[in-house]
Amino acid sequence: MKIFKVGDSKQAICEHCGSIQNATFRLRDVPLSDGSGVVKKALVGVCDQCDQVCLLPHQSTPAIKAQLDAQRKAVESRLPAHMLDILSLAAFELGGTSDFVPSLMKYYIHKLAYDPKKASKLPALLKSELAQGKAEKRLSLKGRKITEDINKLKTTAHIENTTDLIKSVILLINEEVLMERQPASIQELKGIFAAVA
Repeated sequence: MKIFKVGDSKQAICEHCGSIQNATFRLRDVPLSDGSGVVKKALVGVCDQCDQVCLLPHQSTPAIKAQLDAQRKAVESRLPAHMLDILSLAAFELGGTSDFVPSLMKYYIHKLAYDPKKASKLPALLKSELAQGKAEKRLSLKGRKITEDINKLKTTAHIENTTDLIKSVILLINEEVLMERQPASIQELKGIFAAVA
C-alpha cells in the first residue's frame, strides 16, 4: 500500500468535473456522505481543477472509522429488571423478540423528541410505582442519531437525567402497547417490526 503525504499528487476521476483530473493530497474537513458528521483534517485528494474532494486514500480509513464509531457510541442505562421485562413483553406483543427492543426504544425516543405535546407527559410517568426499583440490569442503545435524539428529548421533556428519560419512555411504551393497547400505535409498530425483521 502506498502512503501519501500532503502535497503528493495523483490522477483521479473527479465526479464533480466528470473527467480524469490531477488531484493533490491535502488535509480537509470532510463531511460524511449521509450528513451525519464531519471527519476533521482527513488526508484526501483534492481536484486541482474544481477544488472538490475526489479521492480518499486507504490510509485515511481509520480516521473515518473512528468518526463513525464515535457516532455509534452506545447510550447505557442501568434499570430495574421489570423495566426490561416490559420492553421484552412489548416486543413480543408486536410480534418480535427481545432483539427488537433497541429498535422499539430508538423509535419511541426519536418520535417523542419531535412531539413536544407527548413528551411533556413523560415526567409524570416517573412518579408511578413502576418507575421505582433497584437498578440491576443494563440497556444499551446504539446508533448514529440516538445521542442527538436523547439530548433533544431531554430538552423537550424537561428531564435532565438520561436514565430517568429512558425509564419514562419505557413506562410510556407500557401504557400505549401493553395497558391501553392503542390500535394506531400498535399497527404502526407492527409495520416497523415487519420492515426490520
